[in-house]
Amino acid sequence: MKKPKRYTITAALPYANGPLHIGHMAGVYIPADTYVRFLRSAGREVAFVCGSDEHGAAITLRAKKEGRSPQDLVDEYHNLNERAFRDFGIGFDIFHRTSDALHHATASDYFLRLHAKGVFEQQSSQQYFDEEANQFLADRYISGTCPKCGYENAYGDQCENCGSTLSPQDLIDPKSTLSGTAPVLKATSHWFLPMQRHEGWLRAWIEEGMLEGLQAHDPSQWKRQVLGQCKSWIDGGLQARAMTRDLDWGVPVPLEGEEGKVLYVWLDAPIGYISATKAWAEATGKDWKAHWCDGDTKLVHFLAKDNIVFHCIIFPILLREHGDFILPDNVPANEFLNLEGKKISTSRNWAVWLHEYLEDFPGRSDELRYVLTATAPEFRDSEFTWSDFQTRVNNELVAVLGNFVNRTLVLTHKFFEGKVPALDNYSFDNEQAARAMERIAEFRDEIAALIEAYRFKEAQAEVMRLAQLGNRILTQEEPWKRFKTEPGHAAAVLHLCLQITANIGILADPFLPNTAAKIREMLSLGEADWSRISPELLGVGDPVGSAQLLFSKLEDEEVAAQVKKLQASAEPQKTDNYTPMPQKDTISFDDFVKMDIRVATVVAAERVPKTDKLLKLELDTGIDRRTVVSGIAEHYKAEDLPGRQVCVLVNLAPRKLRGIESRGMVLMAEGEGGKLRFVQPEAGLPNGAEVR
Repeated sequence: MKKPKRYTITAALPYANGPLHIGHMAGVYIPADTYVRFLRSAGREVAFVCGSDEHGAAITLRAKKEGRSPQDLVDEYHNLNERAFRDFGIGFDIFHRTSDALHHATASDYFLRLHAKGVFEQQSSQQYFDEEANQFLADRYISGTCPKCGYENAYGDQCENCGSTLSPQDLIDPKSTLSGTAPVLKATSHWFLPMQRHEGWLRAWIEEGMLEGLQAHDPSQWKRQVLGQCKSWIDGGLQARAMTRDLDWGVPVPLEGEEGKVLYVWLDAPIGYISATKAWAEATGKDWKAHWCDGDTKLVHFLAKDNIVFHCIIFPILLREHGDFILPDNVPANEFLNLEGKKISTSRNWAVWLHEYLEDFPGRSDELRYVLTATAPEFRDSEFTWSDFQTRVNNELVAVLGNFVNRTLVLTHKFFEGKVPALDNYSFDNEQAARAMERIAEFRDEIAALIEAYRFKEAQAEVMRLAQLGNRILTQEEPWKRFKTEPGHAAAVLHLCLQITANIGILADPFLPNTAAKIREMLSLGEADWSRISPELLGVGDPVGSAQLLFSKLEDEEVAAQVKKLQASAEPQKTDNYTPMPQKDTISFDDFVKMDIRVATVVAAERVPKTDKLLKLELDTGIDRRTVVSGIAEHYKAEDLPGRQVCVLVNLAPRKLRGIESRGMVLMAEGEGGKLRFVQPEAGLPNGAEVR
């Protein structure tokens, strides 16, 4: 693969009907910003674009409930989130918005181009209609009981309790959220994208990286769960998707006779990346087309797993059908971040809101960046807890990185008048100290390779390993003790540690931008420049500034206050009247220990043809890859399962179901009405972990 001339980096557009929380940051915005900061430090040409997704039924619904206009609502949250991003140091080139006139024009022109090429087909369908409100109901205007988990307030597009993707007609006892009455089905006409026409080239592009015989990207660099979810969708057969909706808030469909219809989010939101790039280019004198239409540009989408299908199937179809645009080189989607043992829920207020964190911990954005990267859900769901946050801040940032930098600078001022002492080719008995200089270059290359591979958690850990190396050298060589008898030795040790500190000031910039800037300021290094990283970054005699406190210890009362705040603000979860089944016959302990239950991750899932209940699951059990057939198709959609961790009985005798050999049984819990839910391990357990 040839090296790109430039990069276009997009971060998923946050929906402007509420504030940002730490799940958004861990899943999308910190990884994207980390990658972009590295690219800029390495001298690459980058356009980093984002903006508010400001259309859709959820916004009109909330605005109606609050008695104000949709524009007033999106203005509030656009401004709140833009300020939170800025205060947190997320360095977008532009944070645009889909209610902007430029976006409306861009989206309209795009629709017309595809319409003229015959990309869409018009279809009539049955859609829920509120006779009292006299209007068709968008998915979010319909609520009812989720058919999968029994949650009574599921929306027509998604259940926020179990996360399942739904359609309005899936709901039990649907009701209009406008009037509270039961809606009726009524015919309406919309423009659809027939995705089934594109299965062939999509499969070749996603699985093999091929497009019209050319190597378009390297699929080995894509995350397994991204490929798995895409494959599951294609294997299940792509269906036509509506590109328009009956609604009065959004980009109007630019055709005669289509009044009262707007472009649906499938089409509207992704084009927001293009309109944002146009706005940035107009303001800076850049060429937006170079970032979207030039084959020498690398396009990367950062997002969470619930947006994979948008960016790997629907948007690529739209881009290719237009004819002028490149396709994404990678979509390094993340899994979800849980909070204190539960899923983050905006509706239940179970979240740590970004703007509130910045108010409660002013000047401590790097601490949150660090912990969210260290616990990032890069390949499986992970978890944030306030106790872990405290432990990592105190034991890693304060005790390792902050302590090392502070000791190095304080000792330099105490023994060498605040100037870089000479190395003088001193021969160290300690091997780590002897190799410290060459290890700096090794760390540089290792960290760069990990960032380029979107493995930010490991890359950040390497930066901390370099700080740990410096700490060990200081501790083992004890320059404060040996200065009087061996000043050359003390000088060499502090020379090494100052070089390590200076290089951390650049290497840490993608992860801890404020901290890295403080280090560079203390050493008069200027901007972060990856090309300057070397064992000789500082010259002998260079002045060293006074030590600044990089981090402060997080006290128990601060953590307790945050836990109390979270629990006090969260809405209580409803419980049903479920009556458990009676206990089964007693078994012996020997019977129990015969069962080998392991943690596994769903790699791919698909429906078993000609069955209503069976799903074929491909599982990574940590000890092997195996197929398990499970009767859960009535409770889960195949496309929702890749990346989910489950518990599986692996030593169950194999048996054939519909001609497929099933090697194991996934553990499920059965609730009221026979609804099945996965028995899931706590976040962060490795595949193959035994359940005892």
